[in-house]
Amino acid sequence: MKTSNFVSTASMTHEQWLLERRKGIGGSDVAAILGLSPWRSPFSVWADKTGRLPITEGDNEFMHWGTIMEPILAREFEAATGKKVYRQNKTFFDPEHPFLRANIDRDIAGEPGFLEIKTASEYKSAEWADDEVPVPYQLQVQHYMYVLNRPYVYFAYLIGGHAFGYKRIERDQEAIDTIEPLLIEWWEKHVIGDEAPETDGASATTAALRALYPDDTGEVIDLPGSFDSLLESREQLKSSMASSKETVDAVDNQLRAAIGDATVGETALWKVTNKANKRGARAL
Repeated sequence: MKTSNFVSTASMTHEQWLLERRKGIGGSDVAAILGLSPWRSPFSVWADKTGRLPITEGDNEFMHWGTIMEPILAREFEAATGKKVYRQNKTFFDPEHPFLRANIDRDIAGEPGFLEIKTASEYKSAEWADDEVPVPYQLQVQHYMYVLNRPYVYFAYLIGGHAFGYKRIERDQEAIDTIEPLLIEWWEKHVIGDEAPETDGASATTAALRALYPDDTGEVIDLPGSFDSLLESREQLKSSMASSKETVDAVDNQLRAAIGDATVGETALWKVTNKANKRGARAL
């Protein structure tokens, strides 16, 4: 029977915990790596895990209040179910692939399940209706159940600051057998092998590239000839009213990644300027 190993996080500083989180694939990374996260992209995860980005919490007001509400919702779950929950203060990892990791919100006393706690805006209520759970959270807990070798999980959730609920999700071995090999392959190729994933039009990719190349050097570089057709496509996309902004952004991010910290990229037919303005923002 598989048994997970763990690292204690009880005595870690916040910065130490953030550094520890970079050492593997946690639950919040799974949807992003698979291209199914609305908040992060494979490229942004790679830039973070390889230490190319500053260590930040990536926090926002919504996440801040979610953290504040976590112990309150844990107590509400106890009151509603009669179950007792407790913190583990551990990062669990798979013994065969130590970069596959799990940080659960609460364990449940006397049973093999565990508890994840979520808050959501009112306009997200449909994603929690009936037996539904948002896809990124489904992927998160299936990953956790693999690492921990657990059979089920409970979600306790609060919608719009007033509607509390809870539901049980069973282990889906077919999903696990699909997800985990993809995560292993991704980590070995992109983190251990240090090969950047393809850029896309996600806002997280744009933010990561702008953080990687915040300034320009004044250098002019030659771009591959393949960028001629790419830039032609970009012009056509921009001129088409039916074009998707994200498709244009995907082309721009390919250019950002190719130009890096240079100021200008050139092909035989095109010249692309990416000079920083007085406020430090890049043109491209």
